Amino acid sequence: MENISMNKCDLLFDFYEIAQSNGFFANGIDETVVWFDMFYRPAKELGGFCIMAGVETFAQYIKNLKFSEEDLEFLKSKGMGAEFIDYLRNFSFTCDIWAVPEGTPIFANEPVIKVHGPIIQAQMLETIILLTVNHQSLIATKANRIVRAAQGREIIEYGSRRAHGIAAALNGARSAYIGGCCETTNVSASKQYSIPLFGSMSHTWVHMFDSEYEAFTAFAKLYPDDCVLLIDTYDTMDKGLPNAIKAFNDVLVPMNKRPKGVRIDSGDLAYLSKKIRRVLNEAGFPDCNIYACNSLDEYIIRDMLQNGARIDSFLVGERLITSASNPVMNGVYKLSAVEKDSRIIPKIKISENVSKITTPYPKLLWRLFDNETGKAIADVLTMEDEDLSDCNEYELFDPDYTWKKKTVSNFVARQLLVKIFDNGKLIYSFPSPKEIRNYCAEQIDTLWEEVVRFEYPHNYYVDLSQKLWNKKHELIDECFN
Repeated sequence: MENISMNKCDLLFDFYEIAQSNGFFANGIDETVVWFDMFYRPAKELGGFCIMAGVETFAQYIKNLKFSEEDLEFLKSKGMGAEFIDYLRNFSFTCDIWAVPEGTPIFANEPVIKVHGPIIQAQMLETIILLTVNHQSLIATKANRIVRAAQGREIIEYGSRRAHGIAAALNGARSAYIGGCCETTNVSASKQYSIPLFGSMSHTWVHMFDSEYEAFTAFAKLYPDDCVLLIDTYDTMDKGLPNAIKAFNDVLVPMNKRPKGVRIDSGDLAYLSKKIRRVLNEAGFPDCNIYACNSLDEYIIRDMLQNGARIDSFLVGERLITSASNPVMNGVYKLSAVEKDSRIIPKIKISENVSKITTPYPKLLWRLFDNETGKAIADVLTMEDEDLSDCNEYELFDPDYTWKKKTVSNFVARQLLVKIFDNGKLIYSFPSPKEIRNYCAEQIDTLWEEVVRFEYPHNYYVDLSQKLWNKKHELIDECFN
């Protein structure tokens, strides 16, 4: 599906990617085949894991990537060589790309995108891959945290007006749905992605009538099957709720209709919800839901429910659509190997900050699931010639504290990276957002509760195979000898 964010964006690169590609061409290494990994670095505010999203967006961008004469003239004006411009004019994408499917829980420092192909093409993909996966995974992750905090109650994405632009609103709504939100208020996102749409009324509707009761009755007559009344324009308990109940009785009951709900977005939401629930029950509307919104996030929702709030559905806006607690996902794109004369030459980034040392070589990413519980045990990075699918027993060890070891058995190992481009052709059929959302919920259930808790989550191990660990540390030793 083409996304509005991809229109008029064929030059969606950081300039150094173009400048370096021009330099690769000038130095005769433009067809050198390389391997890149995309992974993210940990952030406390993200918790123990993230939710993969954004793959379809960058795949559609790459599929349609071309350079217009206007684009080429612009690049020429920035000093790009004539031969490189001709290369771009006749651009034909030939890379192979693997990705972890959207909706999958992913962990820090493991490759979630793998790119194989000519250095110019692979280099130019860096920005589009990072901006789509970083942003959309961030929102899907935040949404999933909020959904889990609600303990089965509905979360409605309500953030378009606070999103950082049109693309962020649309992609954010899709990502929030993948992460577990049940509906969106964004009409365009609902249309594009078949996300269920939610709407009620605003305070403006109430102000446009001579009385609150008149506003409520007019709305109930217009939308008898979807009637949610906003009851805090003036006074929630003394005016709004009594007027809503009267409108329900005067308009909906004679039509044999039931009210969908009442909404509050100010005051002490937990306290008010308990009083509202009692009054609605006494009035004969125990099935009338209570909707609440007001700068909510997972922590506020958790605290309200711990205080006995009787809220059925939460509308969550700016703190979801911007992932306010951690608005940046630190995904990076790093070279892992170069092919020369049919040989793989590993590449590693050494840093004084040891957490930034990369893992070289083309790799496979495995997830081990316990056969008895169905729970994920650990993820393992291996060399491409290692096959864990037939292992009956496997020794895991901490890549940093190698004396910490554990032997596991009675498990199944599954590869997480799925090929989506083969020699430049898109070969993957993307599931619908609803299918991804269901898949995401299933995969979250494979994680232990200790892994998904908000504060101080259990450290889920992303291990290296012994062979890969040895190869990595041989390269580190070479750098210092």
